[in-house]
Amino acid sequence: MKKLIYPVLGLAMALSLQSCIDNWKAKYYNEKTLVDDVGVSLIKNGLEGGMTEIAASQLAVKNSTNPQVVSFAQMIITDHTKADSTLKWMEYDKLMTEKDTVSGEHQEMIDSLAKKTGVAFDKAYLEMMVKDHEEAVDLFTEASDDKNQTIKTFAADNLPMLQMHLDKAKELAGAK
Repeated sequence: MKKLIYPVLGLAMALSLQSCIDNWKAKYYNEKTLVDDVGVSLIKNGLEGGMTEIAASQLAVKNSTNPQVVSFAQMIITDHTKADSTLKWMEYDKLMTEKDTVSGEHQEMIDSLAKKTGVAFDKAYLEMMVKDHEEAVDLFTEASDDKNQTIKTFAADNLPMLQMHLDKAKELAGAK
């Protein structure tokens, strides 16, 4: 009987140790990298803003009769599709499990935009682009000083593009 106690105790101790290791892994799984609130905000809001601007720009390509607005919309689609693919990779890499959707507020803006035509459409679209790009420039400016190098580099690399989009949207909106 004594010979049997030691192997049983050893097995019990090994199993309990294994369960502690599993709990440790689970506890630290989402702390793979140092993504602070600014980084989370950049990824989450950057993706949502990008998806919103792409959807609105797709409407502009179909609905606008102004070639400058159509050209601007195509640029937005191209640039934000590229940026969004990087943001989705960062979201995965940083172990964020967010649903990538357009918020109710942004969806209402897109739905409202879809009901407009002609000059009224162009005006509403450009106003939306100015507002969204002002918010994006602020977000990316803040994130360009982030302690996470991936977040910092992405924000700094994309800030000039967003500023150019903002300037062009303001220029086109002023031409109306």
